[in-house]
Amino acid sequence: MQKTFHRAALIALLSTATLATSLPFQHAQAAPLKIAAVPTSLADQQFQHISQEFLTALWQQDPELAMSAGNFDTAGKLSLPDQATRDAYIAFADRWLQQLARVDGEKLSASALTDLTLMRNYLQGTRWYLSTFREFEWNPSQHNIAGGFDAILNTDFAPKDQRVRLAIRRLQAVPAYYAAAKASIHNPTPEHTRLAIRQSSGALSVLTELEKAAAEQHLNDTEQAALQTGLRNARAAVNGYVQFLSDLEKNLNPATARSFRIGKALYEGKFKADIQSSLSAEQTYQRALLAKEEAHKNMEKLADQLWEKTMGKQVKPADRAQKIAMVIDKLSANHIEASQLYPEIRRQLPLLEKWIRDHDLLNIDAKKPLIVRETPEYERGVTIASIEAPGIFRPQDNTYYNVTPLEGQSPEQIESTLREYNHWVLQILSIHEAIPGHYTQLQHANQSPSMIKTLFGNGAMVEGWAVYSERMMLESGYGGNTPEMWLMYYKWNLRAVCNTILDYSVHVLGMSEADAKDFLVHQAFQTQAEADGKWQRVQYTSVQLTSYFSGYSEILAFREQLKKQQGAQFNLKNFHEQFLSYGSAPVGMIRQLMLKKDSAAL
Repeated sequence: MQKTFHRAALIALLSTATLATSLPFQHAQAAPLKIAAVPTSLADQQFQHISQEFLTALWQQDPELAMSAGNFDTAGKLSLPDQATRDAYIAFADRWLQQLARVDGEKLSASALTDLTLMRNYLQGTRWYLSTFREFEWNPSQHNIAGGFDAILNTDFAPKDQRVRLAIRRLQAVPAYYAAAKASIHNPTPEHTRLAIRQSSGALSVLTELEKAAAEQHLNDTEQAALQTGLRNARAAVNGYVQFLSDLEKNLNPATARSFRIGKALYEGKFKADIQSSLSAEQTYQRALLAKEEAHKNMEKLADQLWEKTMGKQVKPADRAQKIAMVIDKLSANHIEASQLYPEIRRQLPLLEKWIRDHDLLNIDAKKPLIVRETPEYERGVTIASIEAPGIFRPQDNTYYNVTPLEGQSPEQIESTLREYNHWVLQILSIHEAIPGHYTQLQHANQSPSMIKTLFGNGAMVEGWAVYSERMMLESGYGGNTPEMWLMYYKWNLRAVCNTILDYSVHVLGMSEADAKDFLVHQAFQTQAEADGKWQRVQYTSVQLTSYFSGYSEILAFREQLKKQQGAQFNLKNFHEQFLSYGSAPVGMIRQLMLKKDSAAL
């Protein structure tokens, strides 16, 4: 899971835990940035001017979004989650939609037209989120000041004393922020309320981090007074928010409180805004059902091949799923010790990079820092691993591979998690999150000549590439083409497939917790710990779980289409490089651009 492009967080004014942590400052010397490709026509030149005006206005409208992109010009301002801010954002979206409607798309190049479409999609999606989805009312976990302060303190965009002073300025608005958050919440879901209470401790830890950082600087008396007053008021505001939520949670009646299930209408609307696929959510769900059946057929063949090696003379059960599960369960005993989780992940990364180079699959810039670390406390509770990539203004900064520690779990939970992330699956996790998955794709995205394509990245493309990269690596021979590796690959790939089935089934079809966990354990072959965690995630999020399969299936289908069309001329590395050169645009847009480029070359 990657954390750079997360529309729900952006619409929540990006004060939550999803801010990337490597961003620049207005006084820092950032790497040269190409705003857009060199225009090839007068229409493109005029549109480039409009897009630059739009971005300048956007940074002022949304300081948190500017921070996520790497622009700290307005980072001292903490946007308030109040109705005035939301009304202003809707008015901003309406103004720019009207202006963009006057742009004649037929006169633009394919690349410029794609940027125009992405800008419109972003503004329309923003408007829909604020006016229709209204998550700020029922998801209290959206209101958390930790992300912005974390970005300021832990990004080397300026000398530490400047960053501390910037954080102190931002600190003064924290009480008003949480007052606005309280006023925004109406009939929250019990699940999101409990999540917000847990994650609020992360906000307190970031304030402590600010206090420690400030103690190392030479602040004058006025600055010291602002710091101490700000910290005291901010801590009181956070604790007051937690108490407010705790009182709410006690009085929520499960029978009458808002459900975390968003229903079909909102689900289709969110799917359209976020995924931007040619298919509807229901059509994607139906496609996933077929993909699950195909995966089970392949897994049965591998289980038969491995049966005697793993199960000896034990009689095979007639039930296909039971047979597959028995072989997976036996293989899953091959896992690392809990103490070796971080060392093992760090050990794998250079090996994956070497494989990519040796097999000439893709270009990787080894100078781009990739740091394996514990998931920050305020981000925990949704997924075991994620990538946080730097903003587009400083692509040379650290990328963080977050892994949630196992401490605090029971021995049974730890063992279940380790069996889920066994010898083979842990490697596939690092392929997905890092090389050549999210880390590599986002490297290429930051090199895109179009800031628009990078800034308004499509989650289905980003997650789809990570899932595609898993298959591509095994197709290249990674893992030795052993049946064990392929069986575990299909088990992992079923996550993407079954994520879609689960998400749609829960939010639209009303699947129960018991049925959801039974499905994950017996149809997706996940451990109980993984099924428990996924149930938590599907309560806290919606639609995002469909992005993996949606993007992956479109990328794979496009690759196979080109292989048939180009025959012996098809080159896998060239496909990868060209595909990733368009930033994080939706797969369908990239497909159109590549096909048009190939057609023009004939």
